[in-house]
Amino acid sequence: MLRSYSAADVHAALAFPGLIEALRAAFRRGGEPMPLRQAYEVGVDGAPASLLTMPAWIRGEALGVKLVTVFPQNAERGLGAVSSLYFLLDGQTGQPRAMIDGEALTNRRTAAASALASDYLSRTDSRTLLVVGTGHLAPHLVAAHCAIRPIEQVLIWGRNPQRALALAETLVRQGVNATPAADLAEALPQADIVSCATTSTEPLVKGASLRPGTHLDLVGAFRPQMRESDDEAISRSRVFVDTFAGALAEAGDLLQPIAAGRWSADRICGDLHELTRGTRPGRLHHNEITLFKSVGAAIEDLAAASLLVNDATSGSLVRPSERGRATTKA
Repeated sequence: MLRSYSAADVHAALAFPGLIEALRAAFRRGGEPMPLRQAYEVGVDGAPASLLTMPAWIRGEALGVKLVTVFPQNAERGLGAVSSLYFLLDGQTGQPRAMIDGEALTNRRTAAASALASDYLSRTDSRTLLVVGTGHLAPHLVAAHCAIRPIEQVLIWGRNPQRALALAETLVRQGVNATPAADLAEALPQADIVSCATTSTEPLVKGASLRPGTHLDLVGAFRPQMRESDDEAISRSRVFVDTFAGALAEAGDLLQPIAAGRWSADRICGDLHELTRGTRPGRLHHNEITLFKSVGAAIEDLAAASLLVNDATSGSLVRPSERGRATTKA
């Protein structure tokens, strides 16, 4: 039977401690290389529009594919530009098992991957987190990093100060000690962990502002023409990626300094597969700057979707809609 999971179901079920461990197991296990994200132009009458596909599988266990559409002109229709669904299928029979809200699944697994990397790369005594960007992913990054490190203070910076203030106020209501940061250059040296989730095409994080011991988590820039950090931030850091293939195809933060001759791909210190298996060391000493660059990997979606659906099937997950039905008389 095909089951459907809303965004609320996904956020309620995929608590970060369990999701981080599911991703750790998936990356540690490894397996055959997955196809890179495929993009197709599907616009009409000159209007830009894209269809993206991200398949992944573990033979004999599970198959899945995420479908994403990007229709920039939707703003004129009062609709969001990005829509997404994830389909999970049985690995033995190919039969559909679940249809899952793709945006919620992406936000949870992306934040969990950052926290997984932080577990190997940030200092264990990291207490100040700076989040650069105020979009939908930002609060999930806060929750995920707080699940890994003893974060005591969260700073929020965004191009729009009102949005930064609104996000900080929302986090405070959730029990997080969060404040907006008016000046990014002043906030960077205060942070133990800097997590960026923007669509910037110009460097926001300047390497000169990073203090020794900082961990830099670059999440948002996922195309070659995009970047969140400058060449100095890359050059000063020990750099890790989610997957080599994805990063070297899409990560503008790395591809642009490579093209400029300021850095080289052979300086990447490892990926999540190597970190989780212990074949490459993470943080080596207290004062080094570490950097994790992610562009998203389909295996993360598959691991998150499998955790969600398997827990629901086993009865360990009570979905919000089912809670409501359980307390309502017929």
